Amino acid sequence: MTENARPRVLSGVQPTGALHLGNWLGAIRNWVALQDSHDTFFCVVDLHAITVPHDPARLADDTLSTAALYLACGIDPDRATVFVQSHVSAHSELCWLLNCVTPLNWLERMVQYKEKAVKQGADVSTGLLDYPVLMAADILLYDADRVPVGEDQKQHLELARDIAQQRINARFGAKGADGEREAILRVPEPLILPEGARVMSLTDGRSKMSKSDPNEGSRITLLDPPDLIRKKIKRAKTDPVIGLEFGNPDRPEADNLLGLYALLSGRSREAAAAECASMGWGAFKPLLAEAAVEALGPLQERYAELRRDPATLQAVLDRGAEEAETVAQATLKRVRQALGFLPRS
Repeated sequence: MTENARPRVLSGVQPTGALHLGNWLGAIRNWVALQDSHDTFFCVVDLHAITVPHDPARLADDTLSTAALYLACGIDPDRATVFVQSHVSAHSELCWLLNCVTPLNWLERMVQYKEKAVKQGADVSTGLLDYPVLMAADILLYDADRVPVGEDQKQHLELARDIAQQRINARFGAKGADGEREAILRVPEPLILPEGARVMSLTDGRSKMSKSDPNEGSRITLLDPPDLIRKKIKRAKTDPVIGLEFGNPDRPEADNLLGLYALLSGRSREAAAAECASMGWGAFKPLLAEAAVEALGPLQERYAELRRDPATLQAVLDRGAEEAETVAQATLKRVRQALGFLPRS
């Protein structure tokens, strides 16, 4: 395992459901900034998308749509590796190898599995239980130094770290002269995202904005037309207090909507708070709506251009898959050797 010239980062989102402001402001916008200082790998995690019931007729187009949104948001394929998870078979193979050394009780205690299993009942799949091991394979394949995570993914990253350190490196790494085990897999560190990492629902300021929320009014998607954006913001939940502020635990909607305004308008939190300190909701909501429309306009135009040129978009993903494959196969070879598999001649 060689040292990366620059710290390497890997991240991705599922192609199910339309990407929304939370995905953009909380993740993808930060990925764009990382391109200048890190070796970046961004994938569309379509294998994760089938851990819950999905529509096969939509999966391929949703995958292309998500990739196009990556680029429209500013991910540059000349500075980052952009690819589709299922196009690199090493993800599935490493997942199986890690499955065979990961204790079942590690997976059964995962919070997200418990929550989703309750919702799915008897239809819950093995894939949903195993989702964190596939996520670990995604991360560990690329010798990622850091992984951008929000609060809801920290437990999954800890699992990836434990698998790498306790179940692979400590058990299968060759002993050196000093008695220390060789590191087969790099143990990644969390990269906690800066301001804007947690965008909340428009209908409940205490719940995170989510693609899976059945209420479409809870989120603004990156492709919502201007009139729909204005309609959703007009209907957003508020409180009876005049004037917006940050940090009041009794006013989660005020905190969330004011934070969105600061991010979308490019103002500092201090400037946004000062501007809206005595403003009523009737004046504030149109202000927020226009900030959202203006911020999303260029992104939507770029997305439309990319979807009109599917050959170029596919070429980006093909090139990204080739770049990812080179790194992934080197990692997979190390793990196969450490576990004792017979190499191909």
